[in-house]
Amino acid sequence: MQVYITAIEEGFLYGLLALGIYISLRILNIPDLTSEGSFGFGSAVAAIVAAQGFSFLSFAAAFLAGVLAGIVTGLLQTKMKVHPVLAGIITMSGLYSINLIVRGSSNLNFNDNSVFTKFFDLIGVSGMDKKIVGLVIGAVVCIAVTVIVIVFFRTHLGLCIRATGDNPDMVKASSVNVDFSLIFGLALANGLIALSGALVSHYLGLSDQSFSNGMLIYGLAAVIIGEAIFGKRSVALGFISAVVGSVVYKIIVAFVIDVSLFGKNSENLMKLTCAIIVAATLIIPEIKKQIENGKIKKEARRNA
Repeated sequence: MQVYITAIEEGFLYGLLALGIYISLRILNIPDLTSEGSFGFGSAVAAIVAAQGFSFLSFAAAFLAGVLAGIVTGLLQTKMKVHPVLAGIITMSGLYSINLIVRGSSNLNFNDNSVFTKFFDLIGVSGMDKKIVGLVIGAVVCIAVTVIVIVFFRTHLGLCIRATGDNPDMVKASSVNVDFSLIFGLALANGLIALSGALVSHYLGLSDQSFSNGMLIYGLAAVIIGEAIFGKRSVALGFISAVVGSVVYKIIVAFVIDVSLFGKNSENLMKLTCAIIVAATLIIPEIKKQIENGKIKKEARRNA
């Protein structure tokens, strides 16, 4: 049971990552590869700021760090006319070295200054209670941020960003600054991703260079799983589905490890598990569509 509580808890913590991926992938229609770099950047900045005793301030610093990463990627795309994929790769590669410089080493332990640790000590919980309290904290933070993001994308600027992703030429003809909308959208997306990195680091009490590995594919899996469950109906539902997809993905991975689906190597095959999940969520809807189209064609032939 504990492994599933941990999975749900982590699902909410990584939910902000899924929100950021959804903004770049679904709203802006950009395969932004900056994600892995900005997640690690947020983790590193949060760790170094929290280690100095500014635990809560570390979240704001991490968010701004992610925003900066998104701005760099956006400027490369809009002003330097670099292909979106290449722009993301450039920023991600640069952030790998920057993250090492920020930490001063490959990892940094700041467990004593972690917000989670301080809160647990304050209310006096331990053992299994920590997992439950951590789950509640993660859920509250993730839900609050999701509501804020949904409200933002109903404002004028949010609608401009959405329109930029749908039809940039039409937006440009309406005298809206497409470049600004794109840069702002990428900055917000990577800010959320970096904030997720900060939350995860506070939860674990440390920041490690390896934390960001595989974050892009994880975010994609969360978005795709969420859409497979809820469908593509609205932006608000899209954000909610991304968070739910994050939680569901973590539960699936926990199940694979718990029942040793791949034998003794279950924990070592997590990325393979992720790949299989993503492939299944992409293939199954397409198979269903082909079956339905086949039924329609057969019905049309009978009526002909």
